[in-house]
Amino acid sequence: QVQVVESGGGLVQAGGSLRLSCATSKRTASHHDMGWFRQASGNERPFVAVISQSGITTHYADSVRGRFTISRDNANGTVFLQMNSLKPDDTGLYYCNTRTRDFPWGQGTQVTVSL
Repeated sequence: QVQVVESGGGLVQAGGSLRLSCATSKRTASHHDMGWFRQASGNERPFVAVISQSGITTHYADSVRGRFTISRDNANGTVFLQMNSLKPDDTGLYYCNTRTRDFPWGQGTQVTVSL
């Protein structure tokens, strides 16, 4: 079974930056379109950003476009999310998964943005 491990979250002031990382067992992520998802409240996890398997195509939620950048390293099966100009509304638990959410969910990494 695929294991997903997210890291890089933390507490940051508004305007600051964080870089999230996602590692998958046996570099499984290398074979899939991947995405980052945010759980702010309740059980919903809407997408934040997605990237094609090749890394050529990316797509962002309107709320983060221009501030966040998704990237990947297929040699290591790793996916990244560079988060700049952070806002309090970006606060949440961030998860990594395939674009169609096929992997078991990891533990996520908490991002908290203070005023």
